[in-house]
Order: sequence, then C-alpha cells, then structure tokens
Amino acid sequence: MFRITLPDGSVREVAPGTTPADIAAAIGPGLAKAALAARVDGELRDIGRPFEGDAQLALVTAKDEADALELARHDYAHILAEAVQHLFPGTQITFGPSTDDGFYYDFAPKDRPFTEEDLPAIEEEMRRIIARDEPLIREVWSRADLIARWTAQGETFKAEWAKELPEGEELTVYRAGKGEDAWLDMCRGPHLASTGKVAADAFKLTRVSGAYWRGDQKNAMLSRIYGTGWLNKKQLQEHLTRLEEAAKRDHRKLGAEMDLFHLQQEAHGSVFWHPNGYVIYRVLEDYMRRAVNGAGSKEVKTPQVMDARQWEQSGHWGKYRQNMFVIPDETPNIEDEGPMVSDDVQWMALKPMNCPAHVLIFKQGIKSYRDLPMRLVENGCCHRNEPHGALHGLMRVRQFTQDDGHIFCREDQIVDEVKAFCALADRVYKHFGFTYAIKLALRPEKRFGTDEMWDQAENELRDAVVAAGLATPEYGWEELPGEGAFYAPKLEWHLTDAIGRTWQVGTIQSDRVLPERLDASYVGEDGERHRPVMLHRAIFGSYERFIGILIEHFAGKLPTWLAPVQAVVATIVSDADDYAREVVAKLQAAGIRVESDLRNEKINYKVREHSLAKVPNLLVVGKREAEESTVALRVLGSQGQTMLTLDEAIERLKAEALAPDLAMAQ
Repeated sequence: MFRITLPDGSVREVAPGTTPADIAAAIGPGLAKAALAARVDGELRDIGRPFEGDAQLALVTAKDEADALELARHDYAHILAEAVQHLFPGTQITFGPSTDDGFYYDFAPKDRPFTEEDLPAIEEEMRRIIARDEPLIREVWSRADLIARWTAQGETFKAEWAKELPEGEELTVYRAGKGEDAWLDMCRGPHLASTGKVAADAFKLTRVSGAYWRGDQKNAMLSRIYGTGWLNKKQLQEHLTRLEEAAKRDHRKLGAEMDLFHLQQEAHGSVFWHPNGYVIYRVLEDYMRRAVNGAGSKEVKTPQVMDARQWEQSGHWGKYRQNMFVIPDETPNIEDEGPMVSDDVQWMALKPMNCPAHVLIFKQGIKSYRDLPMRLVENGCCHRNEPHGALHGLMRVRQFTQDDGHIFCREDQIVDEVKAFCALADRVYKHFGFTYAIKLALRPEKRFGTDEMWDQAENELRDAVVAAGLATPEYGWEELPGEGAFYAPKLEWHLTDAIGRTWQVGTIQSDRVLPERLDASYVGEDGERHRPVMLHRAIFGSYERFIGILIEHFAGKLPTWLAPVQAVVATIVSDADDYAREVVAKLQAAGIRVESDLRNEKINYKVREHSLAKVPNLLVVGKREAEESTVALRVLGSQGQTMLTLDEAIERLKAEALAPDLAMAQ
C-alpha cells in the first residue's frame, strides 16, 4: 500500500494503480468534477497517472489559476495540431508549447505555408475535437518503437528529435482518442484528462508566422500558428479587449503619428530619431543625469570598438559572441580578387555592453579602500546582433543606449549600495507613474564562479531588499531560479503599465566574476590587494525601449514635461497672428517648447490635428483674446476650454513643464 499525504496532513493508504482522480472521487463528487490535475511531490502531473510510491498530493482545480492555465494552453496546442492534421493531411508536426497568454504550434505543411485565411476552419475543427471529449492518455514508449512510428508516418521532424533525446530518458506519448483513429504526439505532459476539459469558447487563433526548425535559419522554414487560450469565455474577452487597447497604444503606430522616429532596412534594428522624438530622448537623458549625479555617480565615456582579446578575457567572447558584431582590425582588400580579410586577421568587436570598459577605467591608477565606493555611469551606446525576426520597434533593437552604471565597492558596502539604488529606482519609477514588482534572479546552470561566490552574492541582494522594505507581497517580491546572468545574480524591476502589462527594465547585479577575470583590485586597510565587488545597475534599461514603454503607457499623451511640443498657439482669425507670435515668444522665454499654427484653417480642424499629434496644451487666440491679453486653453483629453490671462497661462504651463524631480526640489 502507498501512503498519500494530503495538504491538510491527513494520510490515505491506497493500492498500487490508484490515481489522483481516484482520491478526488473518494473525497467527493464535487472535487472529482473540479479536479484538473495533481501536484505529486510538487511535480505537476496528469490526474489519471497512477502513484509510484508514497507521495505528497495536492489536487489542482481552476482556482489554481496558474497551473490550470498552463494545462489548458498546452491542451489547446495539441488540439490545434490534431485539427491541422485532420484538415491538411500530410502536414508534419513539430512542437507546440504554451506561452504567457496562449500557445502556438509549428508545422511543416505538405503543399503550402498556412495563412490567416486558414484559421477560421482550423478553429471550427478544434471545437469539434473539444466536443468529442477525446481522452488524453499518457503512454511510455521505447526509443526504437517511437522512432519507427514517426518514420513510418513520415514525421521526420519528430523522428529526428526522438533520436537526439538523451539515453535513459523516459519517452512519453499522449494519445487523443481510441482505436485506429487515435491521434498521437510526443510530449512530456502533463495534460488534462480529455479534450473536453478545455472550453470551446475560451480560445482564439490569432496569427500565422514563419519559424525555423529548432530556431536555426539553416533549417527548414515552418508555419507557426499562434493562439490565445483561457479558462472561460469571460477571460478570453477581457484578453481580446486588452489586445485591442494595446494595438491602439502600439508605439510604432503612435511614433509615426507623432513624428517621433522611424526604422528602415538600411539600418536594421537601429532607430532614426526625428526632432520630436529626440526631444523626448534628451529630456530623459537630462533627467537621468540629474538623478545619478545626485546619487554620487561620475559620468564617463568609453570606446565603441574594443579588441577581441579583451572580450575573451571578460568571458563574453565565449558566452556571447553570437550576439556581437565583429570587425577585422586591418584594412580590407580592395582588389577584385582575393578574400576581403586575411587568414591571420586580428578581430575587434562593437561593444554589446559597457562593463569591461568600466573595469579598465577603474584599473587606471592604484585604488585604495578609501576610494570606494566608486560609482561610474555612462549613457553608453551598445550593439547586439539580434536576429532580424526578433526585432520589434523600439522594444528590441540592435543599437541602443543604456543608462548604465557600475559601482566598485568593498564587501562591507554592498548592502548599503544596493539599498540606496533601490531607493533611487523607486523615486524614478514613481516620477513616471509606474508601480512595480521586484524579483531576484538566481544562478543559472551555466555560470562562472564558485557556489560560495553565488551564495554570498544572492544573500547580499536579498538582504538589501529586506533592508529596503521591498521584500513584501506589496512589491511582488519573488525569487526566480536559474534566471541570473552567467556572471552574477540580479535584482529585476518589473513595471506595470496603464493597461496591466509588465515590463522588466531596471536591474542591479552583484558580480565577483568580472573583477576576477579582468584583475581589478584595490589596496585594503591592511595594505594587501583585494578584489572589489562590481555592482552592475541600470534604471531605464535602454532609452529606446523605455521610450517605447512610455509611449504605450501614456497612449502617446505624454505629461507636459516629457512632451516634445508642450503647447501650440493656434489662431482663429488672421487678425490675431501678431498676438499669437507675442504669446509664443513669451512662452519660449519661460522655457516652454511651443509652436504656432497661423494657417488659414478652421479652428476645429486645427484642434483635431493637434489632438492627433498628442500636443498636451492648445492655446486658442482670436481677436477678443488679442484685445484682452488672454488665451483659451484646451487641454488634451478634456472637454471645453478655460479662459486665462496670458500671465496665468504661462505660470500654469511653467509648472506643468517642470520635471518632477525639479518640481520636488522647489
């Protein structure tokens, strides 16, 4: 008999062959109906998988939303694959995981790539499969039998994958349905008990794209079908509404409407900033300079190109070279024949990050323990060789500028420095109206450094967050196993925007590896050499991505202090042109970014046009306003207008145009 311990501490003795479903049924019919899966000794499993020995059991229901969504989305992916193979015989299947809001599956079509016109028919076939309520049965297969099965069915991609799975690994297949018509897929699971356990009205197929087999562009191109899946129709509708709102806020669309920036093939993944967009960039840069200078940092500037040997020593050449732009350190061959570079060329690279260069600055001259902490910051331009298909507006680019910084400090200074950074990040994010969660990303499987070094670094970051009072549910405190960098654990700040999406932006990392690899040291109070600890930190992350986040967060309606054009003075009649110019001059003298609109157009046309351009303040002037030295102020997003004297309007706009850190200092 097996002893199965339930969450309340009670123990049930059951015979071999008993499943979690059997225990749910023994407890009561309500639980038997509600139970979707089980956690057995913490592992999520099929509810119909028999126990293998004594175990801790927790039954999973729809109330356990994270687990339930993971299971449902995994099932939707399998149902999608089954539907596609029913409708398009000869299509090969590959993989189909769940995602943060849905699922996808990659296919190798027999005749043609799939298109979005195929999606309605596939959705209907999926609903028929759900209605049939086919049992999903887990089976363990031998490697030889599984490879033979896939080969006989012409599933070359599945056969290839089965051949490469590690020897001794249990190979599992899920069978949908019974008899000769059963549909099979190789999968670790777990799954729900049957296809009818997912809701037929809680999913939607969203788009089709190309994807390379196993993510390698040298391999076959596949058709990837994406979908979103939820536990019920209400959740689906809420998600689709969020998607609609996100589409309205898309920074690429708004960036074009507001004339902020553009991207084009001649410079893949690099931003062409237009005058209005570059104003936002410079305002943020000025803001960040004030923030970090006030925190005791010193700004530096480092080279764009560095010798490959420096990147080898830092460890990036071995761990990160596929994402680096490398260039030859010699004059290219200009003859018609022969290679462009010689066989013995020396290589350099555009920097993908600033940290090794900051270590080289630290190493100039002898440093004493009295010189620490040494805080270096740089608005550092970096280049990373991202795949073309991964690029996305401002959110993922190849050339970007980080608000980067590195703090070289002693062991006894780490907690205080991290705590101070937490306070700085808190001020910055609140100035932009964000709430945030803070998380600790722990050591990855592949890493530099000893376990003792990682233990110490993780504990220091943890202690600092506790000391800052941020390790609480209010701040979404969470630890993320395996998600640290290869050289250091890190604290991450995840911002929540106006429509509930989260964005990971700021970080601080406690690094003992890079100072060791690059031989950085200081002279301690004992007269001996010691290694500094290097804290890597950023708040915006990159200016490009942070601006993209701001555009979407505010739906383009940036607060006045950030808006590229803070006010427009628009005339009703040409008789007011001279007065409009006077208003513009006085606003400019007060430091307001202002433009005039003296065109011979109706005022309603001007109001609509400047509203679309997201100008926060429109000052309308006509003959009466000119005579009375007043303006009619229209604020973006509000109804009607407010009559003010020109002096009142100037004072009001001056206050709104002041950055929040400067306003607090007054």
